[in-house]
Amino acid sequence: MHVRLDHWLANPAVCTHHRRSAAAPPDALWRAARDVRLNDTHVLKRLVRWRLPGTPPDATFAEIFARHPFVVLEEGDDHSLSGLCGRIWTLARDYPVIESPEAFAAWDEPGTVRVLLGHWVEPDGDGRSELVSEARVQPVDRRGALRLRVLWAVIGQFERLIGTEALAIAARRAESAALEAGQ
Repeated sequence: MHVRLDHWLANPAVCTHHRRSAAAPPDALWRAARDVRLNDTHVLKRLVRWRLPGTPPDATFAEIFARHPFVVLEEGDDHSLSGLCGRIWTLARDYPVIESPEAFAAWDEPGTVRVLLGHWVEPDGDGRSELVSEARVQPVDRRGALRLRVLWAVIGQFERLIGTEALAIAARRAESAALEAGQ
């Protein structure tokens, strides 16, 4: 699986990457990942509800990444890339509306960043597959870079917990479904 992350953000200042293996075929793991709901998580739910007030607790992450403040950049049977732009460090939650993938690519508002969230599955052999999540953040300018550096110093230490929670849920569900189906 070749996901075009570099096409969207080739020089991120922050990049996180997580993988979770499951004893399930790729299509089952992808289906399980797309069905994880905000209410299924704990830490991630609190963070999303704080940063994106009004997000329905029963929304799937696929739904969340497909509406404001996100824009779907690419999507397929085994992957999804979404982006958002703005001042992610403020409490104002004043994310701009990004109308299209082209608008995301062209974003150059001073003092802001572009954020890319990529999720996909890869076959892992022997009936296993991996769910992969990568987040990239690229500042537009020096001011955005400085603010991102301060933000990352605070939240970076929690990233591993936040970044893996939904992956673990999807892997467990895909494995349970595969066992029930006799795969």
